[in-house]
Amino acid sequence: MQSELRWKQRFQNFEASLRELHAALEKTEYTTLERAGLIQLFEISFELAWKTLKDMLTYEGYDVNSPKSTLRQAFANGTIADGELWLKALDGRNLFSHTYNNELAAEAISLIKQTYSPLLFALEAKLKTMPS
Repeated sequence: MQSELRWKQRFQNFEASLRELHAALEKTEYTTLERAGLIQLFEISFELAWKTLKDMLTYEGYDVNSPKSTLRQAFANGTIADGELWLKALDGRNLFSHTYNNELAAEAISLIKQTYSPLLFALEAKLKTMPS
Protein backbone atom coordinates (compact mmCIF):
# COMPACT_ATOMS: atom_id res chain seq x y z
CA MET A 1 0.00 0.00 0.00
CA GLN A 2 2.82 2.41 0.90
CA SER A 3 4.59 1.78 -2.43
CA GLU A 4 1.38 2.50 -4.37
CA LEU A 5 0.96 5.76 -2.52
CA ARG A 6 4.60 6.62 -3.14
CA TRP A 7 4.46 6.27 -6.91
CA LYS A 8 1.19 8.17 -7.13
CA GLN A 9 2.60 11.02 -5.06
CA ARG A 10 5.72 11.07 -7.20
CA PHE A 11 3.48 11.10 -10.29
CA GLN A 12 1.71 14.21 -8.99
CA ASN A 13 5.08 15.93 -8.65
CA PHE A 14 6.00 14.78 -12.16
CA GLU A 15 2.77 16.27 -13.54
CA ALA A 16 3.45 19.57 -11.76
CA SER A 17 6.95 19.73 -13.25
CA LEU A 18 5.52 19.04 -16.71
CA ARG A 19 3.11 21.97 -16.40
CA GLU A 20 6.11 24.24 -15.79
CA LEU A 21 8.09 22.62 -18.60
CA HIS A 22 5.18 22.98 -21.01
CA ALA A 23 4.95 26.70 -20.25
CA ALA A 24 8.69 27.12 -20.85
CA LEU A 25 8.51 25.20 -24.14
CA GLU A 26 5.94 27.66 -25.51
CA LYS A 27 8.60 30.33 -26.02
CA THR A 28 10.59 30.58 -29.21
CA GLU A 29 13.33 32.96 -28.06
CA TYR A 30 15.23 32.66 -24.79
CA THR A 31 17.57 34.83 -22.80
CA THR A 32 20.58 33.07 -21.35
CA LEU A 33 18.80 32.77 -18.01
CA GLU A 34 15.58 31.47 -19.59
CA ARG A 35 17.55 28.93 -21.61
CA ALA A 36 19.25 27.67 -18.46
CA GLY A 37 15.84 27.56 -16.75
CA LEU A 38 14.28 25.49 -19.53
CA ILE A 39 17.15 23.02 -19.43
CA GLN A 40 16.85 22.79 -15.64
CA LEU A 41 13.07 22.23 -15.86
CA PHE A 42 13.68 19.40 -18.31
CA GLU A 43 16.29 17.85 -16.02
CA ILE A 44 13.89 18.02 -13.06
CA SER A 45 11.04 16.55 -15.09
CA PHE A 46 13.24 13.77 -16.45
CA GLU A 47 14.47 12.93 -12.95
CA LEU A 48 10.88 12.77 -11.69
CA ALA A 49 9.90 10.66 -14.71
CA TRP A 50 12.39 7.89 -14.08
CA LYS A 51 11.81 7.98 -10.33
CA THR A 52 8.05 7.75 -10.87
CA LEU A 53 8.66 4.75 -13.12
CA LYS A 54 10.96 3.22 -10.51
CA ASP A 55 8.37 3.63 -7.78
CA MET A 56 5.61 2.23 -9.99
CA LEU A 57 7.73 -0.75 -11.06
CA THR A 58 8.68 -1.42 -7.44
CA TYR A 59 4.99 -1.39 -6.57
CA GLU A 60 4.42 -3.92 -9.37
CA GLY A 61 7.11 -6.19 -7.90
CA TYR A 62 10.12 -5.40 -10.09
CA ASP A 63 13.56 -4.89 -8.61
CA VAL A 64 14.99 -1.79 -10.32
CA ASN A 65 17.51 0.55 -8.78
CA SER A 66 19.25 2.65 -11.41
CA PRO A 67 17.80 4.94 -14.06
CA LYS A 68 18.97 2.57 -16.82
CA SER A 69 17.50 -0.56 -15.25
CA THR A 70 14.27 1.33 -14.60
CA LEU A 71 14.00 2.53 -18.20
CA ARG A 72 14.83 -0.91 -19.58
CA GLN A 73 12.16 -2.56 -17.44
CA ALA A 74 9.59 0.12 -18.28
CA PHE A 75 10.27 -0.53 -21.96
CA ALA A 76 10.10 -4.31 -21.48
CA ASN A 77 6.67 -4.11 -19.84
CA GLY A 78 5.32 -1.57 -22.35
CA THR A 79 5.09 1.49 -20.12
CA ILE A 80 7.42 3.45 -22.39
CA ALA A 81 7.56 3.00 -26.13
CA ASP A 82 11.11 3.89 -27.18
CA GLY A 83 13.62 2.52 -24.72
CA GLU A 84 16.66 3.56 -26.74
CA LEU A 85 15.48 7.15 -27.01
CA TRP A 86 14.85 7.26 -23.27
CA LEU A 87 18.40 6.06 -22.68
CA LYS A 88 19.71 8.74 -25.06
CA ALA A 89 17.75 11.34 -23.09
CA LEU A 90 19.33 10.02 -19.91
CA ASP A 91 22.78 10.35 -21.47
CA GLY A 92 21.85 13.81 -22.77
CA ARG A 93 22.07 15.18 -19.27
CA ASN A 94 25.84 15.37 -19.76
CA LEU A 95 25.36 17.69 -22.71
CA PHE A 96 22.90 19.79 -20.77
CA SER A 97 25.44 20.63 -18.07
CA HIS A 98 27.23 22.86 -20.58
CA THR A 99 24.58 25.59 -20.80
CA TYR A 100 27.33 28.22 -20.64
CA ASN A 101 28.36 27.17 -24.17
CA ASN A 102 25.87 28.83 -26.55
CA GLU A 103 26.22 26.20 -29.27
CA LEU A 104 25.74 23.27 -26.89
CA ALA A 105 22.89 25.04 -25.12
CA ALA A 106 21.12 25.62 -28.44
CA GLU A 107 21.56 21.94 -29.27
CA ALA A 108 20.18 20.98 -25.86
CA ILE A 109 17.11 23.22 -26.32
CA SER A 110 16.48 21.69 -29.74
CA LEU A 111 16.74 18.14 -28.39
CA ILE A 112 14.48 18.96 -25.46
CA LYS A 113 11.83 20.62 -27.60
CA GLN A 114 11.78 18.23 -30.52
CA THR A 115 12.85 14.86 -29.15
CA TYR A 116 12.98 14.48 -25.39
CA SER A 117 10.03 16.43 -23.98
CA PRO A 118 7.54 14.44 -26.12
CA LEU A 119 8.76 11.32 -24.27
CA LEU A 120 7.83 12.91 -20.95
CA PHE A 121 4.39 14.01 -22.10
CA ALA A 122 3.71 10.56 -23.57
CA LEU A 123 4.69 9.00 -20.26
CA GLU A 124 2.33 11.32 -18.41
CA ALA A 125 -0.54 10.31 -20.72
CA LYS A 126 0.30 6.62 -20.28
CA LEU A 127 0.46 6.84 -16.48
CA LYS A 128 -2.88 8.66 -16.36
CA THR A 129 -4.46 5.53 -17.86
CA MET A 130 -3.02 3.27 -15.16
CA PRO A 131 -5.67 1.77 -12.87
CA SER A 132 -6.16 3.63 -9.61
